[in-house]
Amino acid sequence: MKLDADRAVVLLSGGLDSATTLALARKEGFACHCLSLDYGQRHRAELHAAEKVAKSLGAAEHKTVKLDLTVFGGSALTDSSIVVPVDATEGIPVTYVPARNTIMLSLALAWAEVLGAQDIFVGVNAVDYSGYPDCRPEYVKAYEAMANLATKAGVEGRKLSVHAPLIRLSKAEIIRLGTSLGVDYSLTVSCYQADDMGRACGKCDSCRLRREGFIQAGILDPTRYFQD
Repeated sequence: MKLDADRAVVLLSGGLDSATTLALARKEGFACHCLSLDYGQRHRAELHAAEKVAKSLGAAEHKTVKLDLTVFGGSALTDSSIVVPVDATEGIPVTYVPARNTIMLSLALAWAEVLGAQDIFVGVNAVDYSGYPDCRPEYVKAYEAMANLATKAGVEGRKLSVHAPLIRLSKAEIIRLGTSLGVDYSLTVSCYQADDMGRACGKCDSCRLRREGFIQAGILDPTRYFQD
C-alpha cells in the first residue's frame, strides 16, 4: 500500500474538545478521516453532532463504528441504572467509561494502518477535565509506544504518532483556540445526558466545565439547554 503521510485519523465524539482537535489537524494540512464510536452512550445526540462537525470542518471522511459497551456497563454513561451526578465528586466519577479511550484509539489505529496514515489525533485533556485516567499525558505516551510495537507499520519503520494537542490547555484556552480556527461550537454536544435535540442539562460535570470555559474565555456560550 502506498503511504500517504498527509492522512490522519481523528477521533470525533461530537463534543467541544474533539471538534477543536479536528480543526487543528485540518490547519496542519491533514486530510482528516474522522472516527466516532456508537458505544450505547446515554448522550447519543453527540453522534449526530459529530456528523455535523465533520462536515462543517471539511473532514475527508467520517465513519461511526458501533460497539455496544452496555453489555459491560460500569458507567453512568452505559448503564441506565447509574445516575449521572450533578455535583462535584471525589476521585474518578461514575461517568468514567472503563477503557473507552483505549478502545477508541485501538479502532483508530486499525483504520490508520488500512489508510496508510501515520498520525492519530485525540482530544483528551488533562487540565479542565473529570479526572479520567485515560486522559493523562503519560497514558497517551504509553499508547503511542504500544502502537509502534504492535503494528505492521510500526515494525516496518513507519512511526505512528498519537497527537493530543489539547492535553495541557484549559477549557477557556481550547475555546479561544477553536474560535480562532472557525469552530462552530453551536454544533457540538458535551452534556452527558443531552436530549434527542442535543439540548444540555446544564448540571452535569461536563456541562459545568463547558459553561465555565466559555465564561473564562469571554466568549458567548452557544449551548442550548433543556429550559431554552
